[in-house]
Amino acid sequence: MLKDFIAALQFLTTIRLVEEKVSSPTEFARSMLYFPLVGVLLGFLLAGTGYLAALRLPSGVVGAVLLVEEILLSGGLHLDGYMDTMDGIFSGRSRERMLEIMKDSRVGAHAVIAAAGLFILKYALLVEMAQLKLWPVIVLMPALGRFSMGMGTALFPYARPEGLGKGFANFFSPRHLALTGLYTLLIAYLLLNWQGLVLAVLTGIWAWLFARFVACRIGGLTGDVYGALCELSELMTLLLVALLH
Repeated sequence: MLKDFIAALQFLTTIRLVEEKVSSPTEFARSMLYFPLVGVLLGFLLAGTGYLAALRLPSGVVGAVLLVEEILLSGGLHLDGYMDTMDGIFSGRSRERMLEIMKDSRVGAHAVIAAAGLFILKYALLVEMAQLKLWPVIVLMPALGRFSMGMGTALFPYARPEGLGKGFANFFSPRHLALTGLYTLLIAYLLLNWQGLVLAVLTGIWAWLFARFVACRIGGLTGDVYGALCELSELMTLLLVALLH
């Protein structure tokens, strides 16, 4: 279990406590069981930084610090997938051309516009969380984002014959999703009581709707779409908290 968690930590973040070598694709895919736990760890790091920064800095600066810190901790992994996904699905091309665009390392106009919109909304919402001192929300946000990646993997087919996300798609089943879903709901309840459960369920519904929208356009999901699910689920978590307050 510890080996799989460290493998997940190495894949999803730039944190290198120890170097864990993965010997097989199955072991690598099995690490997805611990994606939400990695999200919790990231959330505690973000919340701790935000709490300390808020003691001396205005909330606007705290929001910027949290936004940049999360990108640095994740290595921009999910943001890259989000931008590639937006480039592809909003290109208005055929399914095959969409997949080609998503695979292209170059950045298009749709990716830039989508990233700008994401940054503006996320920054404004993080400032709001800092003003309200809702640090448990900051802890929960990355956990729900990474749970949504598992949801997309388990409930939708993989759109390419091969790729980085193919190993996850071959291993991660609805049974595994149920397991991660149960402990993610427990985490949500421990952090925010019944409000956490509401947030988790509504964010999960949003992730499923977005995944279905993309799957209808390209015939399934890809590793890039998993990253987009993470980013958009985090954004939806913050937005729902702002609406509820």
